[in-house]
Amino acid sequence: RHKATIFFQALQCTQRAPGSLPANRMGKKKFINQVDMKIAVIGDEDTVTGMVLAGIGHVDGQGKKNFLIVDSKTHNRQIEETFHEFTSRKDICMVLITQGCADDIRMAVDAYSASGAVVPTVLEIPSKEQPYDPRKDAIMQRVAFFMPTAMAAMGLEDA
Repeated sequence: RHKATIFFQALQCTQRAPGSLPANRMGKKKFINQVDMKIAVIGDEDTVTGMVLAGIGHVDGQGKKNFLIVDSKTHNRQIEETFHEFTSRKDICMVLITQGCADDIRMAVDAYSASGAVVPTVLEIPSKEQPYDPRKDAIMQRVAFFMPTAMAAMGLEDA
């Protein structure tokens, strides 16, 4: 083990530019790139738990989470504040929100969609409790705009 440690230290010294500091002495400032981007989730307990178990959940050192579990005790104001927090964070690239939660804060979701912002992308997903209605989804409204026959193909009339 000792020889391996010396080898890797020597390797690090040869790989850095002359006059630069070793990696352990460099500043702690970190830039966010595509690898650091996260997906945020707002939804019922079953949906959020499934997404967290799939690896989406993240809690940083300051206790900031990238998910919100919405139940009967959660106020619409808290959902809306969390939605605004997720859409303004620089490390979030996508916000998944169940359609039931999106209906509770429909004005905020529609205002964000109308703003033209692309990142983070807001996607409405179905939940166990409520069936998915594509006529309420901003993405599906765009699809219907560019492909007028899409809603009819799904068995829905144009909204």
